[in-house]
Amino acid sequence: MDVCLREVHDSDLPVFFRQMSDPESSHMAAFTPEDPLDKDRFDAHWTKMRGSAAVDVRTVLADGDVVGNAAVYGEPGEREVTYWIDRAYWGRGLATAALRELLALVPERPLYARAAADNAASRRVLAKCGFRETARERGFAAARGAEIDEVVLVLDAG
Repeated sequence: MDVCLREVHDSDLPVFFRQMSDPESSHMAAFTPEDPLDKDRFDAHWTKMRGSAAVDVRTVLADGDVVGNAAVYGEPGEREVTYWIDRAYWGRGLATAALRELLALVPERPLYARAAADNAASRRVLAKCGFRETARERGFAAARGAEIDEVVLVLDAG
């Protein structure tokens, strides 16, 4: 599949909301909004992200279809990557391709990432893109209603 990134369009937001409302996807991501079905909170979050100079957020397209989003956010020196791919497209290399595209658009380093320790697929995507594990922490995962292990990763310069 041909994967590319583009600016987020208003028409992408209902797709993102549907994707984030999927219980299996939310469980895997773990660190999600407390209520993924709260449309007002979703809308406020996306309005804030799209209006922030500290966030570079993109829509992920696969063969022209909206399949997710990817972003870099945070303060210089502490910026993190995040991505979300529709569950229907898991296992096809789209997350890896999208993250590689995002890393090419945002050349600053270091960049950080976090993943639930048991999310082997996301950890594999990050490793393929050059991230290495630097720490483990515990945090409350709203999608699981419990504190879980989380992996912190970094992508250094060069």
